[in-house]
Amino acid sequence: MGYLHYRHLIDKGLVPLRSMDDLSNGYLETTVDWIPGLMKNMRLRDIPSFIRTTDREDTMVNFAVHETSRVSMASAIILNTFSDLEEEVLNAMSTMVDVPPVYTVGPLSLVSKQLIPEGCPLAAMDSNLWREEKECLEWLEGKERGSVVYVNFGSITVMTSQQLVEFAWGLANSNKEFLWIIRPDLVRGDTAVLPQEFFMKTKERSMLATWCPQEEVLKHPSVGGFLTHCGWNSTIEAICGGVPVVCWPFFAEQQTNCRYLSSEWGIGMEIDSNVQRDEVEGLIRELMDGEKGKEMKTKAMGWKKHAEKAACCEGGSSLINLGRLVNEILPRSVVLRRDRFGVISWIALEVLRSR
Repeated sequence: MGYLHYRHLIDKGLVPLRSMDDLSNGYLETTVDWIPGLMKNMRLRDIPSFIRTTDREDTMVNFAVHETSRVSMASAIILNTFSDLEEEVLNAMSTMVDVPPVYTVGPLSLVSKQLIPEGCPLAAMDSNLWREEKECLEWLEGKERGSVVYVNFGSITVMTSQQLVEFAWGLANSNKEFLWIIRPDLVRGDTAVLPQEFFMKTKERSMLATWCPQEEVLKHPSVGGFLTHCGWNSTIEAICGGVPVVCWPFFAEQQTNCRYLSSEWGIGMEIDSNVQRDEVEGLIRELMDGEKGKEMKTKAMGWKKHAEKAACCEGGSSLINLGRLVNEILPRSVVLRRDRFGVISWIALEVLRSR
């Protein structure tokens, strides 16, 4: 919905920015309370971040405007979410004359387990861009319930060397056990290098890896909190695991997800983009031990139950929508090729029809 209203933001003169000073002078706190279905306390900085430009010909802004202008050409919009989570904005989209039918069929990670039988080629597929290190799960075994902070900033987010160091000392000073995923390309234009003193202080209570099976990690009983960039996959997987989060959004829709996690769904707290170790330490302590952290955990477990009801229970909204999608849209819009991917598509369609 945020992308659909890029054109309106431009027409109202809110973007592009007048100068780069608008990034820091409070302008991004401007209230945007007129987009149908979105929270009334949304701010300009909560809209997908490509609008943060002074260039009227910005490539990403123009791309978003162009693509959303073509949405009426589609037969359907398919979203990896579930109705209870985003009911108001889904209802608003359903009333827009230029938006085709919307099918919420998520969380896909839960739905797929209901529909894909053992041995089906689809069961072995995943969307990871990096090789998983299964040792992460072994390390979690034996840890106290809810005692570990899981840290992962996704597969493409980057940061500066200074930000990496601030996160490191915030984690170290929190005195919590943590599993930190540090990709080789996490630091912009450089190698991710941490101080030797950090390793000395945390070696007995930490594990660092380049990637992990995140869905399994977030469902592990030892994991009590998640420090995340708020990409949608990470957001929905945290909800499926019932895990509260500390948010450090980087770009695109991550800012929107962060706002909803913290202000609408009540399961997140935001770190300032200018990372400081004291703030990281304080938020992690609150996440794991504080009263707000306990409230967030309770709400996270509530959302987990809603997700499971939608995707796993007979009559769940996502299972119903998936059936509608198969019966109403796919027969007239899917052309199945007899190559490798066509066979997989055919198997998927037949499995769905049989259910």
